[in-house]
Amino acid sequence: MKIETLMESYKPLIAVPIIITIIALAIFLTNGLNESVDLKGGTITTLQLQKSISQDELKSMIETGLNTSDVNVNSFSNNQATVTIGTEADANTFTNILNGTATILSYRSVGAVLSSAALTQIIYTLIFAFLFMSVTVFIVFRSVVPSMAVILAALSDIIIAVGGMSLFGIPLSLASVGALLLLIGYSVDTDILLTTRVLKRREGTITERAINAMKTGFTMTAAAIGSMVALYVIVLFFIPSAATLQNIAEVLMIGLVADVLATWLMNLGILRWYMESGRK
Repeated sequence: MKIETLMESYKPLIAVPIIITIIALAIFLTNGLNESVDLKGGTITTLQLQKSISQDELKSMIETGLNTSDVNVNSFSNNQATVTIGTEADANTFTNILNGTATILSYRSVGAVLSSAALTQIIYTLIFAFLFMSVTVFIVFRSVVPSMAVILAALSDIIIAVGGMSLFGIPLSLASVGALLLLIGYSVDTDILLTTRVLKRREGTITERAINAMKTGFTMTAAAIGSMVALYVIVLFFIPSAATLQNIAEVLMIGLVADVLATWLMNLGILRWYMESGRK
């Protein structure tokens, strides 16, 4: 089926990203999100192992030394291990526990009060970022339907990304919030590209203008997804201790795929519907 023929049947396609958004929202509301040490408090440390020890033995040794069962060994390779402890641990005590087994390469401990404050600031940051983006879009287009189409597409993109984080167990952290903020900006970028080409230009039919915008948009998104896939593979196989980079790549890959659906199925469909109905 030619792309022109497919685009003529745009109304049913609007439902595709809407259904996926509803499913993602349901997953998020059912499963919630894992919170990183930054947001729930605790300790995260990277260790350089000095002798042969299994992952279970290292976990058991730390649990016994700190008298807690909330210990996870997140990565374990190349004589390095990343360990997350659910409570704020004293650095000197932790060093004594590891004596002769491992040395500490990095150590970060966050208290419950500080983590709670960080979570509150993150919520405000996301809300204000979305509000300012919405106001900017209304100022640029000065038309309710195209502006709402851009905002709905960005909202759908973020909800699908959050649903993916919930489904795949990607933790909500300062880094993943940064990725979500990037997604808001990227989503608006592609939506404004589409809306400007289709709404403002006069040469060609609506379908021809949409295809022209789609070529540019797909090139941008393919390049971005390719970059994130490369980052993910490099971290996974060569620097597994850099879990933060892996989480950023995962969030952006989910969000960029969601942006394709939200922009070129939902936003484009709403715009065509609006223009063919005489811009009422």
